Amino acid sequence: MKTVYISKQQDPQTGLIHWTDAENKTWNALITRQNEAVKTRACPEFLEGLDRIRFPEDRVPQHTEINARLKNFTGWEVEVVPALIPAKDFFTLLANKKFPAASFIRTPEELDYIQEPDIFHEFYGHVPLLTFPEYANFMEEFGKLALSISPKDRRRLFRVFWFTIEFGLLRTDKGIRAYGGGMLSSIHETVYSVESDIAKRAPFDALTALRTPYRIDIPQPLYYVLNSFQDLFKILDQDLIGLLEESKTLGDFEPLFEPAGEEL
Repeated sequence: MKTVYISKQQDPQTGLIHWTDAENKTWNALITRQNEAVKTRACPEFLEGLDRIRFPEDRVPQHTEINARLKNFTGWEVEVVPALIPAKDFFTLLANKKFPAASFIRTPEELDYIQEPDIFHEFYGHVPLLTFPEYANFMEEFGKLALSISPKDRRRLFRVFWFTIEFGLLRTDKGIRAYGGGMLSSIHETVYSVESDIAKRAPFDALTALRTPYRIDIPQPLYYVLNSFQDLFKILDQDLIGLLEESKTLGDFEPLFEPAGEEL
C-alpha cells in the first residue's frame, strides 16, 4: 500500500515537529468529537489512560511530551516514523518498547476515515492503553514473536493483533466496550462496534482469529470479545506458533465481506 501523505521532519535542533495551524485545527476537531464518543463506548482502562496522558486539545502533541509521560508508566515510548514502514521494522520497534507513530495528520477531507495510520490514530488509539502493563507487555512480546517467524507466517499471525489491539472488544460490568485502537480513533467505528445490531461479536479464540480474514477499508463485520483486560496478555501463554500451523492446515473461514481491500 502506497501513501499519499508526506511525513513531517523533526527539527534537528529541538526534536520537535512544526505543525501548521490547519493541522492543529484538524487535531482539535478529531479529539474534541472523539472524547465525547468514547465516554460510553471505550473500556475503563482506555478512559483512565486518557487521563494519564492528558493530550492537548488545541494542537498536535509532540512525540517528546508524550514520551515524558508514557515512560513513567511502562517504560515505553513513541518513535517518529514515516507514514508507512515495513512489517519487520514495525515489529522490531514493538520488541524494543517503541510504538511507531507517523509524523503526519489526515486532511480535513479525510476526517472521518483514513486508510493509513496517521498520528491521531497512533497517539489517540494506542498510547492511552500503553500506560497499562498488560497492554504494553502484549505489544512487546507479540513483536518478539512476530520477528521469530517467516514474513508469510507473520502476516497470518498479525490477525491476532488485528482482532485485539486494533479492533478488539471487551466485556465489562457496563456491557461491551471497545479497546482496539482502530475503532477508538474512528468516530464511526467507535459507535458501530459497540452499538450496531449488524456487526457480529464472538468470544475471542486465538485459533479462530488466525483463521479469520479481514479487510482494512470497511467497518469490521466481526469483532472478537475478551472477558477481561487482563486476558489480553494471557493470549501469549498459548502456543501461538502451533495454533498458527493448525490454522494453515484447517484453512480460512469464508470471508464476511466482498473480496476487495487487503490485509496488512
